[in-house]
Amino acid sequence: MKLVDTHTHLFLPAFNGDRDRVVRAAIENGVEKMMLPDVDESTTGSMLNLAEAYPDRCLPMIGLHPVSVKENFNSEIHRIRDLLRNRKFWGIGETGIDLYRDKTFRDQQIGSFRSHICLAREYQLPLIIHNRDSFSEIINVLDEENHDSLTGIFHAFNGNIREARRIISFGFKIGIGGMLTFRNSGLAETVGNIDPVHIVLETDSPYLAPVPVRGKRNESSYLVHIAEKLAEIYGMSVEDIARITTRNASELFGLGIE
Repeated sequence: MKLVDTHTHLFLPAFNGDRDRVVRAAIENGVEKMMLPDVDESTTGSMLNLAEAYPDRCLPMIGLHPVSVKENFNSEIHRIRDLLRNRKFWGIGETGIDLYRDKTFRDQQIGSFRSHICLAREYQLPLIIHNRDSFSEIINVLDEENHDSLTGIFHAFNGNIREARRIISFGFKIGIGGMLTFRNSGLAETVGNIDPVHIVLETDSPYLAPVPVRGKRNESSYLVHIAEKLAEIYGMSVEDIARITTRNASELFGLGIE
């Protein structure tokens, strides 16, 4: 069984004590590839170090998380563009808009998101979108900026079926993680009405650990619990869920997994 964790922050300090063990555990649990979305300038170095340590397993992406967007976000965009010129990345992000706690830099977040879309189109890379209390704002930007060449993932999806259909209409995949296993999330019912051809798996490690490890530090080896829950929802085998979602991720990122 082959799995792809399309969103994991294994380079963050939460893993400083046992990072190698965590990567090995993921591989032993069938996780073929771990896609690494960047956060900001403070994390890029550790992300690239991890990617260099496991070049066939941990694949870096580059971007500026919306929570890290401040007035000077354009300098971060220039830094990202310089990095893209000089090494291979597998995606742009994570980017998006987050209005959950602080709307101070709302306009800058929108501007940063637009800049990431331009980079994704220019470099023909998938766009990794973070959406928190900002779905309408993100959709408005995509309505203006979308293009046939634009692809990507709506990360940590926790919306309704109307929102899912809107995402699919843009040609994006829906990133499903630990929230699917939470009893009161309501996500299982929504996901049951989405064709799995539109779904990719993710952990968002170290956050949002799935049942039965909810409340603990999340890690990529726990991806199997999300696959098991999807199998239950669809009445399919875990192996079939792995095959479908891994094919989706492989086609999106050009991973070449058979």
